[in-house]
Amino acid sequence: MSNLAKAVQQLKMERDQARRRVEQLDEALKALSSLAGLRGRVGRVGRAQMLGKKRRTMSAAARTRIAAAQRARWATWKVARRNK
Repeated sequence: MSNLAKAVQQLKMERDQARRRVEQLDEALKALSSLAGLRGRVGRVGRAQMLGKKRRTMSAAARTRIAAAQRARWATWKVARRNK
């Protein structure tokens, strides 16, 4: 039973070391990204999420209007392309 306890203790120590290493890497990434002008943006995180603000949502009517306008733009583009 003591072997199992030692194995569990060893795994916990390794987990703690890995967690500290990840924290060090995060700090290094923050430092480098601030030098590069990225302002800490990692991945697809938006500015609103970084600042802790709630994102604005579009109404269904607004999405419908935008989609209709885009379909009209595509239709005119396709007609112009056919006439060339």
